[in-house]
Amino acid sequence: MSHSVVYSFHHNNNNNNSKCLNNNSVAKGKKHDSPLSRTCGDTTSSPGGSPKPRAPTPGVLAGLDLLPLTSSDEISRRREHALRQHSFFQLRIYLRRGHGLVAMDKNGLSDPYVKFKVGGRLIYKSRTIYRDLNPVWDESFTVPIEDPFLPISIKVFDYDWGLQDDFMGSATLDLSTLDIGRNNDLTLALQDPSRPEICLGEIYITATLYPKTQEDKEQYFQKNSRIQDVNKRLKSQIWSSVVTIVLIEGKNLLACDPETGTSDPYVKFRLGNEKYKSRIIWRSLNPRWLEQLDLHLYDDGDQQLEITVWDKDRTRDDYIGRCVINLMEMERERTYNLWQELEDGAGSLHLLLTISGTTASETISDLTTYEQNYREKENLLNRYVWHRTFHNLKDVGHLTVKVFKANGLAAADIGGKSDPFCVLELGNARLQTQTEYKTLTPQWNKIFTFNVKDINNVLEIIVFDEDRDHKVEFLGKVAIPLLRIRNGEKRWYALKDKKLRSRAKGNSPQILLELSIIWNPIRACIRTLNPKEEKFMQTEMKFKRQVFVRNVLRLKVFLMHFLEIGKFFQDCFEWESTVQSFAALVVWLILCYYFQPWMLPVGGLLIFLKQYVICQLSGTPQVPWDELADSDIDEEDEDDKEKEEKKSLKERLLAIQEVTQGVQNAIGKIASLLESIKNMFNFAVPYLSWIAISLLLIATCVLYLIPIKYLLMLWATNKFLRRIFRPHVVPNNEVLDLLSRIPDDEMLTYIKLLGVSLSTHLGRLSVIRWYLQLDYKDLKLLSSPDSADRRPHPKKKHKAS
Repeated sequence: MSHSVVYSFHHNNNNNNSKCLNNNSVAKGKKHDSPLSRTCGDTTSSPGGSPKPRAPTPGVLAGLDLLPLTSSDEISRRREHALRQHSFFQLRIYLRRGHGLVAMDKNGLSDPYVKFKVGGRLIYKSRTIYRDLNPVWDESFTVPIEDPFLPISIKVFDYDWGLQDDFMGSATLDLSTLDIGRNNDLTLALQDPSRPEICLGEIYITATLYPKTQEDKEQYFQKNSRIQDVNKRLKSQIWSSVVTIVLIEGKNLLACDPETGTSDPYVKFRLGNEKYKSRIIWRSLNPRWLEQLDLHLYDDGDQQLEITVWDKDRTRDDYIGRCVINLMEMERERTYNLWQELEDGAGSLHLLLTISGTTASETISDLTTYEQNYREKENLLNRYVWHRTFHNLKDVGHLTVKVFKANGLAAADIGGKSDPFCVLELGNARLQTQTEYKTLTPQWNKIFTFNVKDINNVLEIIVFDEDRDHKVEFLGKVAIPLLRIRNGEKRWYALKDKKLRSRAKGNSPQILLELSIIWNPIRACIRTLNPKEEKFMQTEMKFKRQVFVRNVLRLKVFLMHFLEIGKFFQDCFEWESTVQSFAALVVWLILCYYFQPWMLPVGGLLIFLKQYVICQLSGTPQVPWDELADSDIDEEDEDDKEKEEKKSLKERLLAIQEVTQGVQNAIGKIASLLESIKNMFNFAVPYLSWIAISLLLIATCVLYLIPIKYLLMLWATNKFLRRIFRPHVVPNNEVLDLLSRIPDDEMLTYIKLLGVSLSTHLGRLSVIRWYLQLDYKDLKLLSSPDSADRRPHPKKKHKAS
């Protein structure tokens, strides 16, 4: 019999290859109950190696049982005819487990997952089972099948973090061999054409092919189209407000895994028909997510924000707890810092929640109906007057931002228009305007207020384009330090790219703003000497070669100064110059004989005095802000080159990102700290420099009046007894806290580029001279004009170094 011959052939191949099949399309069934098996008997081998017959089973496809065994073509033709009688199928696949998979990692294990494809289209991807050669997936899925003669490709991969996943073998599932309407338990042998002699293991699945009528097919596609229409309608519906949520962390959550005593928590948010699911934090009762999401409020929608916490499990996720926030009770245009206790469970969640972007014209943020209340302004002035300084030390100031309009924006939509909205961020506070649709010159006319907690913060204003699915696209950004604000000045600010180095895309995009700030200098000084507020949502710095090289060059400037100082001392010790060495010896002996501790802060004051005299004699005025000034830095070409790199190279770079990112950021922090020290003495930020001068004067008086030994005793006593009397105090260093507020050279470069006044003839000439003579590598020299004179060609200097 032809089928018996075929079976014997495959059975012999099984014996030769140690249970490995060479034909990728052959499936060995545990309980294979196909029409052919009912005709030829069970294909289960007996101990002697020959097929063991069994009693015939009634077939689903009528007429196949009566065919002669030699008419294989007739069997295939009739099987095809029976399948073509049904216009639609549903295929359910239950992925059970794998056995004897090949090891791909150095530890002798693999991290396998399975992909199912039809005609090159991915229909399902399983989860990854880590460190297991006999994985148990226990997953099922159902897909519609219109062509049952199109085989399903099954491929197994080994997951590699940051690298390209390794191929572990493949198999093919021929749907035309399945019994219709019955469970088919199959064992699929994995094969690799490049390694035909190696046994790659097997996977066990259960496949069921359900026939459906034409009515079922129409109902299925109508249901899908109806769901898509509902989603489109919800997406196109105009929302009334945006609920911005920052999921920060959880504390003391319920332990759901008894083996480890921990949980694998994730959070689900639901507001009306919108849902969001956070990422999973593995094995933690105090997870930290730092995820931001936007949900939308509708006028006739639900105002209850439901939050549930779950523990990820293999079979069924465990419930940890829930909480509900009534958004009707929350004030608009304000950021709330919330700790929500979980009901029906244990623990709490830390959230930042803001309701903004309100489209209604009667809201308090609408500028067209806004009328200035002079009594309210007088109350604000009284709140921050100097003799009320110690009433509320945390309330440093009050910022008012009026957002009028923008023009010259880039077209982000196909029709040559955009749907822009504006986001304002000050620390962790985040507010936004409504969306103006189909325009490149939006008029928002909104007024926002912020409570200033740190006068050294920077107000960031970002313009985004909103898409139909509520995704956003960057259109431009401007960053304004609070100390640079001019009260009541209505002016245009140029929109920059994400790095604030060059113009954003578009026709010279700009935004019209008016800012006013009222603050208490003494409260601001006290806050400056305390730890800086952590900004939860920050863009993580990824490794880039340009950033790495730039940070190395920044650090190299200070290293060269230290080397020069070291060489000077070495020359003194070596008596290269007799006069220099003798003078150094005399100065050293005099300093050692007359030195007092109070001389150290006096030395710092002398440096301040020197820089102050230089600033006064040079006549360099405090340049005003002018956001229309622009730089010629254009990194779009480099970004395009990076995007054109091969995808595999990007994936491989992720593998070394963890190490190089730490080195890059460490070098950047050291360079920023050293530049901040330099800029403190240079009066880059006069307010902070005068704070440092005041502290040095106080330190001078204290060191002069009190012997150093008593000061050391007080310092040590405070350090030892601090935890006893103040157990919850946050350890800090006032000097480092002050330095963290001083901008480094990169920020000063941005400030000076934006601060060049174009209203004067001298300012225009300065800008033209910068554009013609300087490139990006030279921008660091803008902060020190004398250094630019000493180094006529910085590129040659770098090359020589």
